[in-house]
Amino acid sequence: MTNYFLRTLREDPADAEVTSHRLLVRAGYIRRQAPGVFAWLPLGLRVKAKIEAIIREEMTAAGAHEVHFPALLPREPYEVTGRWTEYGDALFRLQDRKGADYLLAPTHEEAFTLLVKDLYNSYKDLPLAIYQIQDKYRDEARPRAGLLRGREFTMKDAYSFDASDEGLDASYQAQRDAYERIFARLGLEYVIVKADAGAMGGSKSEEFLHPTPVGEDTFVRSAGGYAANVEAFETIVPESIPFDGLPAPVVLDSPNTPTIATLVDLANAEYPRPDGRAWTAVDTLKNVVLAVTQPDGTREVVVIGLPGDRDVEMKRVEVAFAPGEVEPATDADFAKHPGLVKGYIGPWSDGGAVLGAESATGIRYLVDPRVVDGTEWITGANVDQQHVFGLVAGRDFVADGTVEAANVRAGDPAPDGSGPVELARGMEIGHVFQLGRKYAEALGLKVLDENGKLATVTMGSYGIGVTRILAIIAEDNNDDKGLVWPPAVAPFDVHVLATGKDQAVFDAAETIVDALEASGFDVLYDDRPKVSPGVKFGDAELIGIPKIVIAGRGVADGIVEVWDRASGDRTQVPIAEVVAALG
Repeated sequence: MTNYFLRTLREDPADAEVTSHRLLVRAGYIRRQAPGVFAWLPLGLRVKAKIEAIIREEMTAAGAHEVHFPALLPREPYEVTGRWTEYGDALFRLQDRKGADYLLAPTHEEAFTLLVKDLYNSYKDLPLAIYQIQDKYRDEARPRAGLLRGREFTMKDAYSFDASDEGLDASYQAQRDAYERIFARLGLEYVIVKADAGAMGGSKSEEFLHPTPVGEDTFVRSAGGYAANVEAFETIVPESIPFDGLPAPVVLDSPNTPTIATLVDLANAEYPRPDGRAWTAVDTLKNVVLAVTQPDGTREVVVIGLPGDRDVEMKRVEVAFAPGEVEPATDADFAKHPGLVKGYIGPWSDGGAVLGAESATGIRYLVDPRVVDGTEWITGANVDQQHVFGLVAGRDFVADGTVEAANVRAGDPAPDGSGPVELARGMEIGHVFQLGRKYAEALGLKVLDENGKLATVTMGSYGIGVTRILAIIAEDNNDDKGLVWPPAVAPFDVHVLATGKDQAVFDAAETIVDALEASGFDVLYDDRPKVSPGVKFGDAELIGIPKIVIAGRGVADGIVEVWDRASGDRTQVPIAEVVAALG
């Protein structure tokens, strides 16, 4: 350590929000360069390399071959697939000195597809699986939590190429199995959930989520085995209800009721139900006005109707309207649509349709899947201080479609019938997609089939967040003193401390280091002179190498101390038996 490029810090970085960020900076693994951008120091690179080695071994076992693409790529292929526009502000765009457009790759589907197109032309060349471990770039609006969400990050992305859908199924399963082995070797708990493919496109999509309180994803799971990202959760649609004979809707005064809670209170006080049951929020139809901005700048106001006991979940909305960006409608949006009466919006007024593409306003109206024909609602009459009671879906108003926009709650039924779901927080550590033929079609990747005819190749895409995994392992493996790395990814196997001023202590420590290295151990040796034992102990705890050997006063009696960082156990061991004790 006298010559090693390492400086530990006693104070937490001011911008650290989570434990992993705080400890990785303090222990000398990474250093901040800009928001969401970090430099890697020697300790950090060693851990990162350990993770990458495990990934490479399992990718090789799954039959994949490693390649490496540049991060700087030309615009044209992304223009062909539409992602130059679809990625919106998340894409880092730049120009060279001649004015040609380039990007810093957020992902490499186009590059992989074109490489295979350039080199392969027959079904006999397939199946093929290739991968890389490469840095990616996304202009996150709010980079946070250190390595957990950054603007530059390292990812393993693999791609499979098959001549048939059956081949894709087999390739997908091989990669999925490899992921399970990787995460098991890394000691990471994971849940495989059904997911939305998002900007990647494709059909089948599953995420590997690591349950953690600092996770930015919410997922649902049932005791019966169902698991899904909230974005991919599908509501069970109720049966339609006959509405013949139901009374006509009635518009009633409802002063000072701009919220669901105030509306329910007034309804129970002024307009009680004939059957004696109290009105609740579930009887009301909430209408939420959103603005969707497409990548080309086109802006559309849409209204979503959902039961009043539910709120709009923005992540679900973002998926529903992708690649458009969604936000609550602004005052300027309302000003352009004076037919919407804020606080009293509804799809019907005075017998006519207010919302819907074919209505007077022309505003698209989408409803929650629970709003089926025959359901009755209290909702805004689109007149200030008035609501309509007894408005029947399918009779009095017709939506333009349904949308999965409402929040998912604990106790909601799983769509596969496996029981009620519970909600949990998780962090995405891997994602597998069946891309199908989207990118191959766009970029012309075809091969000759068995009959000599050109056939479009079908693809899969498989990603693992390398730097995110490193942060998650740090997040899970620490105590109040510092990091506690699992042996599989620790930067060194053993940390040897020479504590004391006597030269005999340093001589004994060096003997131990030589013996350990000769036996195949990676050793970090704290040989710093004139540094107190307390400082050395503090650094060892902060750095988090799993096994620590302390050469101190016991050296005079031929004894050193072996310290297990995880359990805290300390054992007296003869110097000659240290290697055996650690073996």
